[in-house]
Amino acid sequence: MAYDELLGVRIRAALGPLPGLEEKKMFGGIGFLVNGNMACGVHKNNMIVRVGPENYAAALARAHTRPFDMTGRPMAGWIMVEPQGCATESELKAWVEQGLAFAATLPGK
Repeated sequence: MAYDELLGVRIRAALGPLPGLEEKKMFGGIGFLVNGNMACGVHKNNMIVRVGPENYAAALARAHTRPFDMTGRPMAGWIMVEPQGCATESELKAWVEQGLAFAATLPGK
């Protein structure tokens, strides 16, 4: 299955022009990286958000989220947001900002 390209367009618009922003094909979809660190992306029809270990439990407690797990071993600090959880632009923007905030805490690659 291809990834939801419209979701990619929406994320791209929410990110706006950022220094160090890069798009990369990943996980069968697309990832948005800042200074080499992934902030968010798209896998199939879900949004991927890198929230970090400290925000992981709180992010999973929100509706329409689940662990990011492609191999049977969830990636700690990464979640998937189902389409219902990022249906509005304000919901999508909040997830994008959370991913950007975590990526900004990491050293550039």
